[in-house]
Amino acid sequence: MTIRMHAPDSQGSQQVLAAILRYNLRVFVKPLFYPGVPVSVLRYGLRVMATTTLVARDVHRDGLTVGGVPAERYRRTGGGAKDKVVLYFHGGGYCAGSPYTHRSLTTHLARASGATVLALDYRVAPEAPYPAAVNDALSAYRALLDEGVSSDQIIIAGDSAGGGLSLACALAARNHDLPAAAGLVLLSHWADITNSERPHAPGETLLTWKGLDLAAQRYAGEQRAEPLASPLLVDLSGLPPALIITGRDEILLADSQRLASALEDAGGKADLHVYEGRWHFFPIHAGLLHDADHAIGQMAAFIDQPR
Repeated sequence: MTIRMHAPDSQGSQQVLAAILRYNLRVFVKPLFYPGVPVSVLRYGLRVMATTTLVARDVHRDGLTVGGVPAERYRRTGGGAKDKVVLYFHGGGYCAGSPYTHRSLTTHLARASGATVLALDYRVAPEAPYPAAVNDALSAYRALLDEGVSSDQIIIAGDSAGGGLSLACALAARNHDLPAAAGLVLLSHWADITNSERPHAPGETLLTWKGLDLAAQRYAGEQRAEPLASPLLVDLSGLPPALIITGRDEILLADSQRLASALEDAGGKADLHVYEGRWHFFPIHAGLLHDADHAIGQMAAFIDQPR
């Protein structure tokens, strides 16, 4: 396991911007995840907040289905496209979020890496509880293989709940004797929805343990400890190498540390990047926050590595 710590950008303008972003997230987004807030309000709020992020230029977007699941596809325009395919799962506590809410991250990743990024619009709870999301993820991965995409050209990626879903998809592929993807990119992932460890993180700008407990209940109910619901709790042997990116200030930091250790203990490889002074899923601010752009660059370099 390799752990790399990243100091925050010291430019005065970046410090001010980071403070503004942190304030806005804490005041306008964090309350959306409080218990008692209807799922419909959470979903609407995330769509509204997505309008404050920057979608990358020079990226073509179109819609399609992958294994019967709706998705958005992003490809860099102007040439230079590569054969790599990133199958991306958005976050949102398995209850909210969509390819639309995450276009800032996915379009910047497509432009930086030259890979085709497929953002899956998988089913969410409470309308479609566990294991619907896992089934959609595996169906999309299997479809890519059936279409002739080599497994060594596929990267499975996701943030928050989508990071946990990425890990579950890799495990499901292993369990079905499918060839392993080339790698995993996990951003502020949530891979233990039993929330068995609850560290205090006073710098957290978005999440609360009560909100995560509610999201887990909506998604998996009494099945929260099932292997593909909380994939951090099971045997992780035979998985592809992982790039894990997280913020030092978030309550899910422990998930990242535990997963990196567990992958290494299972004979795998994990590079853990921790950004000081940064919060849950900060790379969504690509195009604005220099640290977010740096994280995008780390992802692009990982995707481009020969395997």
